[in-house]
Amino acid sequence: MRRRRSSFRKEKAIMLASSCLVLGALTVTGLYVRNLGEEEPEENVVDFTALEDEEEESLTMLGSQTGEDDQAAAAASEEGAAWDEASAGEPAQELASDDGGEAMGEAAGEAAVADGALPDGTQQDYAAQDDIQEAAGTVEQEEALAANASDAIAKSENTGEEDEDAMSASTLLDFTDSDTLVWPIVGNVLVNYSMDKTVYFATLNQYKYSPAIVIAATEGEEITAAADGQVTDVYQDPETGTTVVMNLGDGYELTYGQLTDLAVAEGDMVITGDLIGKVAAPTMYYSVEGTNVYFKLTKDGVPVDPMSRLG
Repeated sequence: MRRRRSSFRKEKAIMLASSCLVLGALTVTGLYVRNLGEEEPEENVVDFTALEDEEEESLTMLGSQTGEDDQAAAAASEEGAAWDEASAGEPAQELASDDGGEAMGEAAGEAAVADGALPDGTQQDYAAQDDIQEAAGTVEQEEALAANASDAIAKSENTGEEDEDAMSASTLLDFTDSDTLVWPIVGNVLVNYSMDKTVYFATLNQYKYSPAIVIAATEGEEITAAADGQVTDVYQDPETGTTVVMNLGDGYELTYGQLTDLAVAEGDMVITGDLIGKVAAPTMYYSVEGTNVYFKLTKDGVPVDPMSRLG
């Protein structure tokens, strides 16, 4: 029993001693940390006084730099003005003045100021020359456009005059119901006009209507105009070969077929007796009938018997 009490007392004493040691160590550590914090400088504290001094110094330097830039710009402007006055009599300056020289001078001055304006005026010279060349190019383009426009107008006027001449010529054409035709070539009629009944075509070996007459001719013989008129169409046809259509006026038209070596073209005005072309070899549709001239008269597109108008 005594031994238990003695051991309990010893444990109690040891616990108290340990507690005292721990408390003492904590106290010492706290004091050390406190003293260490008081000795370190306050790094996070902002020094506003120093910042104000630096700002004033920066403003002073900026003001001095701005003053120097203004002086340099003024000097460059004076040099640009002097150069403009010195070159006022040159042809290039006259060209610049004709196409807005004042605006070009101002643009050259601004370019010189922006580039720093060399003292000897080299930059002004380059800028002015570039502007003058650009203006000259613009003038050339405008002149070219004006020339093209003039040519187009002239062509339009010429075309209009030609159209007017053609219209006036067509208006002058007059072929009444009482006017007669002359024979385009002298020869026998191989196939007669017939629109009320069919006639026989030897080459085709069949009967069919005939809106024209087929006149016998010799290959190479000349064919002349049967009346005054204007050539309105020239074309190739399998049956009639090279064919010419001529407007006589008042709705009348003449058609000449089996031609070669034409002496007229579309739009030509022809007088009675003028050469139209020569007789060609017959097409395969008239190989049996032989060499001939196809001759047709129409009124408003309707076939008319040419024999009734041939004198």
